[in-house]
Amino acid sequence: MVISVSCEVKEIFNKGKDYEWSKPEICPHCKGSHVWGHGFVGAYFDGFSGFVYLRRWRCPSCRCVIRVRPCGYFRRFQATIEDIRSRLSSRISGGHWLPGMSHIRQGHWLRALRRRVAAHLGNRWQGGLLRAFDYFVSLGQIPVSRSL
Repeated sequence: MVISVSCEVKEIFNKGKDYEWSKPEICPHCKGSHVWGHGFVGAYFDGFSGFVYLRRWRCPSCRCVIRVRPCGYFRRFQATIEDIRSRLSSRISGGHWLPGMSHIRQGHWLRALRRRVAAHLGNRWQGGLLRAFDYFVSLGQIPVSRSL
């Protein structure tokens, strides 16, 4: 289970395993009152030369592994939500990809968004791709994910 926490990725990167994580009071899965440390996992984020150590906990009652993820990132994505949206916006409105990131990666996001719009909102969607992006985010979905 992945939970989002408000934190600064740069600070976590600089402190490594010495970063002070706040332990969940209860298990978000079974509401058990006790969770214990379950080590760290390395995750890559854009703008950092190596991986960032993210904390994990485990619930002894339901055996659920709880992993933190910084707010502002989609699960399994290295770029921030804001960065993904701004790069899509640049391409959709002006026709150019923003520099500093692979065009292939950015194109992957655009194709995935178009596919999701067609699958969930239909080909007659007139709201535009950026409005669809915001709509999917408001539903708690990842608009640029390949999985439907």
